[in-house]
Amino acid sequence: MNGVDSVNGVNSVTGAEGTDHADRTGGTGRVDGAVSGNVDKGGGMSGASPYRLVGARPDPGFEVRVDGRAVPVVPGQTVGAALHAAGIRTWRTTRFGDRRRGLFCGIGVCFDCLVTVNGVENLRACLTEARPGDEVTTS
Repeated sequence: MNGVDSVNGVNSVTGAEGTDHADRTGGTGRVDGAVSGNVDKGGGMSGASPYRLVGARPDPGFEVRVDGRAVPVVPGQTVGAALHAAGIRTWRTTRFGDRRRGLFCGIGVCFDCLVTVNGVENLRACLTEARPGDEVTTS
């Protein structure tokens, strides 16, 4: 939660009402809070409604290099999600037995998805957000 009261759209830190983000959503809907008292079709407050995202436009995609191969990325994706979306299911093997590994838990608990990003070793691909120009190395 970003400090916006979900009932009336007022910022609980500054007291200011939420702003209209028509340029981000492609429409005229509010992004950061509910309109006072309105209930959506799902029975919750309209600020929590998935209908507020209708017409949303993501930022343009980009590519990262994975072992020299270009891999497309949607802004906000982790390295692991981008690899998985590109059809790359495994990218390392275990030290003993050479068993293939990739995404397993997807929440940073298991360490099966380790990669090197921009020279920084042993990053969990499932927790590392992909950035334009990233160089990812697998083992």
